[in-house]
Amino acid sequence: MIGYSKYLQEAVTAARIAGQYQKSRFASTLEIEMKGEKDLVTEVDRESERLIVEHLLSRFPGHDIIAEEGDYLQAGSPCRWIIDPVDGTTNYAHGYPWFCSSIALEVEGELVAGVIYNPIYDELFTASKGDGAYLNGNRLSVSNRVPLSNSLLGTGFPYDCATDPANNFASFIAFQKSARGIRRAGAAALDLAYVAAGRLDGFWELKLKAWDVAAGVLLVREAGGVVTTFDGSAYDVFNDRIVASNGLIHDSMVTLLAAVAAGVAI
Repeated sequence: MIGYSKYLQEAVTAARIAGQYQKSRFASTLEIEMKGEKDLVTEVDRESERLIVEHLLSRFPGHDIIAEEGDYLQAGSPCRWIIDPVDGTTNYAHGYPWFCSSIALEVEGELVAGVIYNPIYDELFTASKGDGAYLNGNRLSVSNRVPLSNSLLGTGFPYDCATDPANNFASFIAFQKSARGIRRAGAAALDLAYVAAGRLDGFWELKLKAWDVAAGVLLVREAGGVVTTFDGSAYDVFNDRIVASNGLIHDSMVTLLAAVAAGVAI
């Protein structure tokens, strides 16, 4: 952690600043804009992003930023922050208390620090490369649950699921038949954090963006889990197909996803 502690510390501070603001506005009247037919954004998303970016750049002015709500000049820094100011915006807008901020740092393309903060439950998930994953300072480890039939999974559906055949419906049905249960809570970053914490045994989803998954991917890996693409190959945060698990059920998840893709498992 020595090499990345200063970055992680400032990311935690930024997440807490944004979280305090999010709590102050939660269940209040919001200005809602539509980015798509179902994809919405509120002033809380934009202000949370401003607070996070402003804090990080005040500490690391040469770093690059990729974030959901704004376009930022890419100066070619080896250090790049990947930020989702409010993951679970639809939940937030409806007064449903399941959302978080997700902040990750890449150095030369490698994830080295990540923070996911759920302000309603005051759960702070943190990870740094080589130093493990933590929840409020307590070390995390993925579950040891097997087989798939005994597992609890998380997933989600893309905003355009009503119009695009790549909608995750067939995979959902197949996993619902094969696993103990599936939870679809509406915040991918928290789903990944829950895999790291052993609360979920696996997670899969498609059409996610880098800011949805970056911090969560590092958390899962540092907690001893496995993250790949749908076909089991190496994953990076700009791939839009992700499978994360405790490792023990990973092959079963990948095999089932392949069967769905081939049309032989519904």
